[in-house]
Amino acid sequence: MTEVKKMTSGRRHHLKSVMLQFAATCIEQESKDLLVAKEAYMAENCPAPNLSGDMASLLEICKKIYSAIDKIDDARYDVEGKVQKSEIEIQDLRLKVVELVGVKKPALKKVRMSADAMLQALLGGKHKTTIDLRSNLKQVKKEVKEENTEAGDWRKNIEDKADRKKMFETS
Repeated sequence: MTEVKKMTSGRRHHLKSVMLQFAATCIEQESKDLLVAKEAYMAENCPAPNLSGDMASLLEICKKIYSAIDKIDDARYDVEGKVQKSEIEIQDLRLKVVELVGVKKPALKKVRMSADAMLQALLGGKHKTTIDLRSNLKQVKKEVKEENTEAGDWRKNIEDKADRKKMFETS
């Protein structure tokens, strides 16, 4: 069996701080590189305008800059439309993936909770209503068989029972 040496906490913290320092220097270097690249792009594509001259030449420069801004805004609008369309497609694909994989539902745990505790959990502590669920149940009345004590009534019942008995005997 090979033994795995555990790292001491001091060594672990030292390595973590060294990694963080290295990451900070990398981030600073990336931001500097980004600024240099941005300045190079601006110098190449957007030279400084020549502001010497009369009013007519300055108006001409302004018109050129304005037309360039219009073209850039049109291009930006088109790109934003494409981005929104692709984001919608990505969201649809994500939904399809979720539908295909399916959502795993966790096993439910049996919880014993009264109706009042449920209402407090759902509505928050500010609602202090108590509901007696048993009072809302329907009242079921038992049917009481009425026995008629009339003289002709019991004879009729006996005759009906005799007729039924004859039906079963004949079949």
